[in-house]
Amino acid sequence: MLAKRKNSQKVAIIIVVPSIIVVLSAIALWYLCSRRTTKETERIDEIYGIQSVESFRFHISTIRAATNNFSNANKLGEGGFGSVYKGTLADAQEIAVKRLSRKSGQGEAEFKNEVVLLVRLQHKNLVRLLGFCLDAEERLLIYNFMPNSSLDRIIFDSVKRTCLDWGKRYNIIGGIARGVLYLHEDSRLKIIHRDLKASNILLDVDMNPKVSDFGMARLFAVDQTQAMTTRIVGTYGYMAPEYAMHGQFSDKSDVFSFGVLVLEILSGKKNNSFNESEVSGDLVSHAWRHWKKGTALDLLDSVLKDSYSESEVMRCIHIGLLCVQENAADRPTMASIVLMLNNYSTSLPVPLVPAFFVPAEEYRIIFRESKDLPSVSTSKSGDSVDEASLTELHPR
Repeated sequence: MLAKRKNSQKVAIIIVVPSIIVVLSAIALWYLCSRRTTKETERIDEIYGIQSVESFRFHISTIRAATNNFSNANKLGEGGFGSVYKGTLADAQEIAVKRLSRKSGQGEAEFKNEVVLLVRLQHKNLVRLLGFCLDAEERLLIYNFMPNSSLDRIIFDSVKRTCLDWGKRYNIIGGIARGVLYLHEDSRLKIIHRDLKASNILLDVDMNPKVSDFGMARLFAVDQTQAMTTRIVGTYGYMAPEYAMHGQFSDKSDVFSFGVLVLEILSGKKNNSFNESEVSGDLVSHAWRHWKKGTALDLLDSVLKDSYSESEVMRCIHIGLLCVQENAADRPTMASIVLMLNNYSTSLPVPLVPAFFVPAEEYRIIFRESKDLPSVSTSKSGDSVDEASLTELHPR
């Protein structure tokens, strides 16, 4: 009997002890993993400096569910820093998810820039950041979904731009101006956007503009007027001359880009869409020639016909040309521009010759000579030079 009892105890020990060891090992493994995850999260937060915006953080599973695991059916578009997807949250709210490409060398800096800036900026003419997601492999930015996409997809489309009557276009111009003014002067920060262009203006359901894409933006001190860089980023056709050639940027650099935008909204044409024309050259030069000849109204998009305010159109052309003057000091501030758009008793100075202006005769000579040269392709089929973001253009 005693022998039986001892055997039973031995069996119990043989069964129980390994079980306890397995349980303790599992607990230890869970603890180590959780500590590792916590440390990784703390490390990421430390890198991005966004510990104070935890309430903006989304879990990766939430975004995967919202976008159907980033399905191609939900893909809205693709840019230099990754793809954008439409998603729907559990509460039926529609979102746009910017998914940073793992191959993008600039993605980390852009991600931090957008999160840190946008959580501190609130204006009706700036895109609203709903949150972000930091995962071991994913860097995601979550915004309100804009049903009318970006301005370039409408204003440069021969069919879609017919829905933009003069009233809507004037409202878009004014909204962009107020959004940029907020960045320059009215927020707690002083921010230079550095990449204002039609594709970075989003349109809500009522065609109200929202300035977006703050990955290139730079924070200025309150009393700072300009900065220098040897790494120029931006888009051909929108960059001010002092920035493109010497790496100098300021609020007046954004003003130049705004002026190009105004002329594009008025005409429905891209700044460089005249490159194949022997007569006109770029849109800015084209606008200047019409202004000097007294035929500025010929710039206006033909789809508007007679349904526009001549005084408003002429004022906008005038403002656009003031913004693209070669000397940054001659360009108005965004505060002055907003005042010019809203107060018709404000007198406007006479614009001087715009930057990069090529006289018509000189342009015809260049055009004829270029036709005699062998063509050289520097981009893949379908690529557009004016949409290419510059990353390593060194100033002369």
